[in-house]
Amino acid sequence: MDLVSLTLSDWEARMRELGQPKFRAKQILGWIHRKRAMAWDAMTDLPADLRSRLTEEFPEPRLVAILETGSADTTRKFLFRLADGQSVETVLIPASPASNGEMSDRRTLCVSTQVGCAYGCKFCASGLGGWKRNLSAGEIVDQLLQVESIAGERVGNLVFMGMGEPLANFDNLLRSIEILNAPWGVALGARHMTVSTSGLAPQIRKLAELPTQIRLAVSLHGATDDIRNRIMPVNAKYPLVELLDACETFHRAKKQRVTFEYILIRDLNDAPEQALALATLARRIDAKVNLIPCNPVEGLPWERPATVRQEAFLQALLRAGTNVTLRREKGSDIAAACGQLRLQTENSVAREDATR
Repeated sequence: MDLVSLTLSDWEARMRELGQPKFRAKQILGWIHRKRAMAWDAMTDLPADLRSRLTEEFPEPRLVAILETGSADTTRKFLFRLADGQSVETVLIPASPASNGEMSDRRTLCVSTQVGCAYGCKFCASGLGGWKRNLSAGEIVDQLLQVESIAGERVGNLVFMGMGEPLANFDNLLRSIEILNAPWGVALGARHMTVSTSGLAPQIRKLAELPTQIRLAVSLHGATDDIRNRIMPVNAKYPLVELLDACETFHRAKKQRVTFEYILIRDLNDAPEQALALATLARRIDAKVNLIPCNPVEGLPWERPATVRQEAFLQALLRAGTNVTLRREKGSDIAAACGQLRLQTENSVAREDATR
């Protein structure tokens, strides 16, 4: 197991095996998660022989940033290379104005949980290259550690909403949440972490059973089975009636408001009747709705609605009493939609290879 995936109990057990005192485990974790050390030689209060042994045990490199893009609104996107040569994306989203008009100091990080995606949502770039593998818990956590080190900024909120379906990588997701939340780990509050899913109803129910007060966002993108069936194959297995039932279970168990993510796609799901259907679903579980104008993706036919169409959809929801926000454009100039930067990079390499 990679070093960032190891928990306090894992490190304590390893220290016993190596004949080291128990407190060394917390020292190591402090270097990894608090001081953001990227090499064993940097952990200067560890004995030299222990550092040498650990260097032999964990020779594989951690995530390596191979590309970074930034936009005028300070959204920043990172492409990380994994130890096996695969790559994943991570997006740092700037703070937004608070309700009192002042700027919040909480930056949000959107992390990936898989290389590619197997769920084939028709508007998403993540699955265009197919599914490669799950990320380990350490590879998930290391995205935050690396971005904070590069950006020199603390992350206040984290969303598992990048490449992949988090609930399809359930065990590694839970281990990463443990590491992120633990006082010996990153110490990020559970209420500042949100798991996003395309609609895996059984795993939503399992998430509801956990004591951790993690938040839930559902990538809805269609308020009727007809629309969801057209763009989200997962709906054939878990249609809206089952998905809403699982969301109700989560809402009752956690006493938290579920968020419905809704990408507005021109001439597909942006009609007034879809707004009314969405308001009905949101009212059922007191959900918040987050409207996201579609980011154009190379190779996909979808376009974002005109601004007036976006505003009309928003106003229809507000008139129906829905708690809703319309996300103003962030990062379209840096290919901020899930999988876009990885796809563009791979396509560019393929074109270069073809011309040689």
